[in-house]
Parts: sequence; C-alpha cells; structure tokens
Amino acid sequence: MFDSLFAFLFRYPAVVFERGRLALDSGRAGWLAAALLAAAALATWSYLRAKGKARPADRLVLLALRTAMLALLVLCLARPRLVLSSLVPQQNFLAVLIDDSRSMRVADQDGRPRAEFVARALGADTAALRVALAQRFRLRFFRFSSAAERVDDIGQLGYAGTSTRIGAALDQVRQELAGVPLAGVVLVSDGADDARESLAAPLLSLRAARVPVFTVGVGQRALRRDIEIQRVDAPVSVLRGTALVVDVVVAQTGFAGRRVPLYVEDGGRIVAEQDVDLPPDGEPTPVRVRFPADSAGPRRYRVRIPAQPGEVVSQNNEQTALVRVSDRRARILYMEGEPRFEVKFLRRAVADDPNLRLVVLLRTAPRKLLRLDVDSADELVAGFPTTRQELFRYDAIVLGSIEASFFTHEQLQLMADFVAERGGGLLMLGGRRSFAAGGYAGTPLADALPVELAPGAAEGRFTPVKIEPTRAGRAHAVTQLAPTEDSSVARWKTLPALSVVNRVTRVKPGASALLLGRSDSLADDEVVLAAQRYGRGRALAFTPQDSWIWRMDAAMPVDDATHRTFWRQLLRSLVDGVPTPVQAVVAADRAEPGQPVTVQAEVADSAFLAVDDAQVTARVRGPAGAGQELSLPWTVQRDGSYGTPFTPGAAGLYEVALDARRGGRLLGTDTTYVAAAPSTMEYFGAAMREPLLRRIADETGGRFYTPAELHRLPEDIRYVGSGTSRIEEKELWDLPAVFLLLLLLAGAEWGWRRARGLA
Repeated sequence: MFDSLFAFLFRYPAVVFERGRLALDSGRAGWLAAALLAAAALATWSYLRAKGKARPADRLVLLALRTAMLALLVLCLARPRLVLSSLVPQQNFLAVLIDDSRSMRVADQDGRPRAEFVARALGADTAALRVALAQRFRLRFFRFSSAAERVDDIGQLGYAGTSTRIGAALDQVRQELAGVPLAGVVLVSDGADDARESLAAPLLSLRAARVPVFTVGVGQRALRRDIEIQRVDAPVSVLRGTALVVDVVVAQTGFAGRRVPLYVEDGGRIVAEQDVDLPPDGEPTPVRVRFPADSAGPRRYRVRIPAQPGEVVSQNNEQTALVRVSDRRARILYMEGEPRFEVKFLRRAVADDPNLRLVVLLRTAPRKLLRLDVDSADELVAGFPTTRQELFRYDAIVLGSIEASFFTHEQLQLMADFVAERGGGLLMLGGRRSFAAGGYAGTPLADALPVELAPGAAEGRFTPVKIEPTRAGRAHAVTQLAPTEDSSVARWKTLPALSVVNRVTRVKPGASALLLGRSDSLADDEVVLAAQRYGRGRALAFTPQDSWIWRMDAAMPVDDATHRTFWRQLLRSLVDGVPTPVQAVVAADRAEPGQPVTVQAEVADSAFLAVDDAQVTARVRGPAGAGQELSLPWTVQRDGSYGTPFTPGAAGLYEVALDARRGGRLLGTDTTYVAAAPSTMEYFGAAMREPLLRRIADETGGRFYTPAELHRLPEDIRYVGSGTSRIEEKELWDLPAVFLLLLLLAGAEWGWRRARGLA
C-alpha cells in the first residue's frame, strides 16, 4: 500500500531519492531567486498596508501561505532534478545465491515449504522477478550449503545440504566473479547459518570489493507451532556407575502449558523418562535428568521429545550427547589426624565400589602413621607426599581432622598446586583440627578452599545442625538421595542431625553452597557442603564431623543406603574429569563426514609439567574397523600442546587413541571419540533469522527484503549496485506531489479566508 502511494505521488522509487543528488537549472537560479524575493516583498507590503477587518494573526498566516506558493512555483521554474548513477543494462553481472540446505524444506509458508517460493520467484524463465532481473543484468545462479556451486537451472537444487555456511559461500562467489563487473549478490536464504567461522572477514572482503549483498529472507520470523531442545549439557567423561546428570533446555511456541514426555536413550534403550510442562511461548525451561552411567565406553545419549501434532519442525526435537564412561579406578588419598568413626564408615561406604580406591594415612599417635589400602609396601612409607611425582599420582585428596602445622609450608603449597595445576580434587572434612580451628587461615591451602576461614572461628563448639539442600544443591548430583528432585528434598528432611565444631558461614565469590545446617542456637546458617573450581581442579568443604550417624542412628533402617550413596556421589564428583598426564582432546566431538576435525594432545610428565619434545601418535579407527595413524607435531602456541587434523569419511563413531613417548619412554595414553553424522543444527532456531540477513546487507551496502517486498529489488539494484554505470537525471518539477502541494496551499489560503470571514 505504501509503495503504491509513494509511486503515485513521486513517480520514482524511494531509492532514487535516497541515492540522488538535488540539482537546479544554474542558468535560471539567479533571476528566479531575485523574482522570489521581489514577489515575497510585494506580498508582505500589500498585506501590511491592506485595510479591513483582518487581524495581524490572519495576515501572517495568509502571508506565509502565499509566500510558500510563490516559493514552490519559483522552485518549479528552476527545474529541480535528481542526479544519480545507474547501472547500464546488460553490462553488469548479478550473482543469485540460493540456499540449498534442508532447512529450506521447512513448511512454514502457509503449509508450503520455503523452497516453493524459490521455484515460484526464480524457477521458470517467465517468472516475473527473474524476467525483471534478466532485463537489466546478466544472471549467474549459484546454490550453496557448506560451499557454493554454479548451476544453470534452478531445478538442479535438491535442498539436501546438511549445513549452511553463508560466509564461505559469499566469499567463494566473490572470488569466482572477481574478473567481471559485478553489480552485487542476491542471497536467498532463511539465514540458518551453522558455520563455526565468523562472518566478519567475508563481509569485510565484500565491502572492500564494493560488492553489495541483497538478502531475501525466506520463512516466518517465528514458527507458530514448534518444540525445540535448545541445549543438552552433559559431562565429557564420568566414572562407570556414576549418577549422570544431564541438563536440558526446552523451548516451544504454540504448545504452552502442555505436558510432554522427554526420553533419554542409549543405543535404542530408554535409560530415563521424565514429563516436561512446557513454558509460555518463546520462554525456555530447564530440565534436569538423572540416570546411572552403567555401561563403559563411549555412550551416545539421545535426548528427545516425540513430535507433537501440528509441529512445523520435528528435527529439532532431539539432540545427542557423547559421554566417555570410564571403567578406571580413581585413587584418593585420605589424610586423617586422629582415629575416629568417620574413617571407618567412609572406608565402608566405598569398599565395594570398583571405581573408587581410598588410600588412608591415619595418625594414630605422635609421629606414628597407619597406612590402609596401599598398593605396595613402599607406598606412603615416608608419610604424606613431599614431591609432585608422589602426590600427583592420586586423583583427589581428602583432609580430615588434621591441623595445618602437621604439614610443611611446601606440602601445603604442593596441595594447592595439586588442585590448581594438576587438576585434582580436594575435600576438607569437619573436625576439631579442621578449617580455621586447624590453623589453615592464611596458608596456601586456604586459597583453594571454597569457604571463608573467619579469624574468630578458631575455637568452635559442638553444635547439632539439621541439614537441608540449598536451591543450587537441590539439583546437584552430589545431593541426590532419591530418584527425583522432590523426593530427594523430602529425604533430606528426615535425616538425623549432624554436629559441627567449625563455624563456617560464608562461601567465597564464585563458590556454591550446596548444603546448609540450621540450629536454634546459631544466628547464621552453617555451610555444610560447598564447592568451587580452583584452577584446573575443584575443591569442596564438608563441615560436619560425624556423617557416620546417617548409618548408625537408631532412626535409620539397617538396610538404609543413604550414607553410602552420599559418600560415593561426593567422592565421584571429586574425581570426575580429573586429567591424566596425557589427554586427548578434539575441537568438537561431532562432525559431518568429510569435515576436518583437529585432534589435540595435552602432554605432561608425571609431575604434570608440560613436555614439548614428545613423540605423539594418534591411531584413528573408523566405524568399519579401518584405521590410520597420525603424527601430532607440537603446535608451538602453548607448552605441551600437540595437534593435527583428520577427516572422518563415512558416518559413524571414530576412536582416537593417543600415545605419547619421550626418549622411547611412555608418558601416557588416552582415548577420545568423534561422532561423524549429518548435522541437524540448522533446524534449531529454524525461524527465518532476519537479524543475520539484515547484518549481511547493512555491512556490505545492500538491502534486506521479504518476499512481499521483492518487486523493488530489480530497480534498487540498478541504483545501489556496483559495476558499469551511467549518470541519470530525474525531473522533479512535474511530480504529482508538487501539483497536489500547490492545490493544498491554495485551498488552505482560501479556506482560511472563508473561515475568518475575509472572502
């Protein structure tokens, strides 16, 4: 409607007025200006000298209207015109780049796929848009998904591409047509770009080459009915038997308030099921799913919501998480300063766990240590480790009721380095000689702990506390004592109280309090369990001194497993993800067949000091069993970092086994995995991405269009595009808008006179 009205009033398209420069007939401009001044002066003199009943305000209004009419007439006599450059017909090339990916099959155009618009607008030689473009430019058609390809017939498009890389496609077209006068690029797409590379460089190259991109957005700005699993967050690796916690984010439009099932599958077997109450339209909702990781090896957990009736896109109802489930036995060093029940029951809790090994160093008397569950007669024979090699062979450290002065300053620093540099876990337990009461304030280890050690808390007193999870703790894997979050919270309320002798009421910035203890005798809540990241590792604080009560209290059933469950989960969280001296890393654990993947290795010695002169080999075994051997050179960018690319062929799971040696001596091995499969990422956020398409147009000097605005495209390119051009002049004096303005001014003068009784 607006375009039609504009064309009626101003005869030329809006782009002419935007790009043109106003010019007047220089031969007439001088005397016309003088005539205008004389006419305005005469009109002013006549109105000021006129007698009658006109008031000064009436005279000023009439004078302004008469002067405006005279000025408009004088301007018309000066023959105003717009001067602008336009592209010479058939002297310039125009690239038409069409999205050939699967997202163009989405049927959100009144039930018709987006690809149908392409066929209707550009497919036939007689299509109106194609005819209008062909009259002005020499057309070159390209299709693209992961790369651009020249096509002679729109019918060659199959809309089967599994990825969309707009930046690479634009850059490829620019280079291919660099030797001809290129008016611009028409990009027809829904904007579903899933490239990892930034668009900044291709757009800068287009702008430098003066190649504008005219983007045509296909599809709805928002899907009417759709459910989408936006994100699935799962650990990279866990120990076998760990209660795996997967965070899922679900969004929807058109299904607000509906309850739908969410399934987690492992190899076609459903391992978890949970109902999800869908949020209001456009609002994401987090869902936390728990299930045991009971099968070792690479596990591809498929998280999905069944397609619902009326959904526009069903491919975004699922995502896959690749998790390495390790069957190794993690080694934990438990240093305890006094014989107490906590040692006995903690050992019992993990005794039959095949993936946890608790090595205990117990002080039974001054200068007398008892070693329990050591591997050999030489292990810890000299007491607590004093070297990096000896301490760093463990995955985690547990400190019981043992004062800081038992350790040397070097040992305290070594434990802090164990967390920050080695990436190990640290847990401090409550007791008479723990936390501030144990003199840890001001030591290197205090920096690693997640709680504040208050100076006035050195002398604590025995206080029973009732424990309950915080808001963050309710969803944490460590605190789950029952199958669901609600039943777990209810279980915490029934547990017997524990006692604390260390006053800990504050956690550090960045740390999380997971459990709190409350008592009528305490002004502030006691921090019972807190956790934080520290460097490469994590540190936890558990302040009660007698968790064994959860096993031996008279109110606890004989077969109750709460104590065992809690400690296994706590210790497993302490060692999950702890790095080994040699680590295999891939830039992405999912890739398309034929897409290069970079395999990296982080190599250190037994003291976890980076090694730059290692010989690193990767053996890649594909889904068919065939393998290849890769040599990983040092990347130079970072100490201990090695890397090389490899390209998966067929779809399937690829095993990458690393082997690092130094001078013929084995430093370590590690294994990682890459899943090769066609990507479905362009179905996520499947609505037309207008901001991205507008950005491409704006940064290259082009324009953005919807299908309803495409009639303006050929004329806009004529005046906005680059290439071989000529100068045009557009007369403005005889525009319908000018004539209508004259009538309006004359009518206004007559209407004012009539209204004021002056006519």
